[in-house]
Amino acid sequence: MIKLIKKVKVYSPEYLGVKDILVCDKRIAQISDEINIDCFENKQIIDGSGLIAVPGFMDGHVHMIGGGGEGGPKTRTPELMLSKITTAGVTTVVGCLGTDGITRHMSSLLAKAQALEEEGITTFIYTGSYEVPTTTITNSVKEDLILIKKVIGVGEIAISDHRSSQPSYHEIKKLAAETRVGGMLGGKPGIVHFHVGSEKAGIDYIFKMLEETDIPVTQFLPTHMGRTQHLVEQGLELIKLGGKIDITAGAKAAQHVNYLLENGANIKGITLSSDGNGSLPKFDDKGNLIGLKAADMKTVHTVWKTLITEYNVDITDALHFVSTNVANNLNLNDKKGVLKVGSDADILLMNDKFDIIKVFARGTQMVENGKPIKFGTFE
Repeated sequence: MIKLIKKVKVYSPEYLGVKDILVCDKRIAQISDEINIDCFENKQIIDGSGLIAVPGFMDGHVHMIGGGGEGGPKTRTPELMLSKITTAGVTTVVGCLGTDGITRHMSSLLAKAQALEEEGITTFIYTGSYEVPTTTITNSVKEDLILIKKVIGVGEIAISDHRSSQPSYHEIKKLAAETRVGGMLGGKPGIVHFHVGSEKAGIDYIFKMLEETDIPVTQFLPTHMGRTQHLVEQGLELIKLGGKIDITAGAKAAQHVNYLLENGANIKGITLSSDGNGSLPKFDDKGNLIGLKAADMKTVHTVWKTLITEYNVDITDALHFVSTNVANNLNLNDKKGVLKVGSDADILLMNDKFDIIKVFARGTQMVENGKPIKFGTFE
């Protein structure tokens, strides 16, 4: 069915003005001042008056098959259902394991990613988990990158965290080199996605690799970089070297992003992710687990709104953190993270308060008035 969104304010992420958007065969076919489809019979016309259209959000760090377990088996979080993703305004996700690479399996993550794609969104995955050497689907990270289409890098590899395997610098350097070559041979970005804990070293390993090797700075994507002010400062330094960082959408995320921007960070060096469906453990000063909850995917949208409404970040700039930059990291900048002719029809329609009203994933409507209208197989 052909869909036509009429008279909507379009941010591509750049503001294009009030336009009509024509969707055909899962992609955007035309964006113009006025589009007429009277000659078509199988069509849907959507009134976009008073609404804004933005690219679907892309969440680069999601625990599709659950995470956690730091408090024992009963604290393992469950699998994500489709509507939890789409009602958060997310149309593309990158899945990963986490602390648990024993009872969580890469083959299960791959199958879940395939299932969610069949249900209507776009999915990718990282191979690996916290530990080094890390778990894979085939015999190596390199083979996963070359042979398995959905694998775009390795992660989340834990560093500077008491839950890590305490990998040596040499182990991390070898892993980064393998991922680099695997990405090249597989035509993938070959990202090394680091889970960064609160230990003092932070991302020192990354800085050392940049000094001692020719591995490009763009190969590295550390996440949880708003965990401490020290990590924020290290993140700023990495961005100024041409790198990129990911900030988990927590209570201080908007504050941290604003700080980075005020201190000269390149807007293209920052992404926001939810850590969706992963466990959010709280430890005391002795390392004992004292609290645990599952991360909500809607936090990305909340932080995005806060940046615009409380920190006066331009809408176009804010969209980079949740869509355009993620697409660039995944080498999908002509297909995702933008609204233009030929791109996938991943479209969010919001009101003037930036509440999510409608969600389209590859042209299929998933959400109406903020509520899911298309559900996963077992919802």
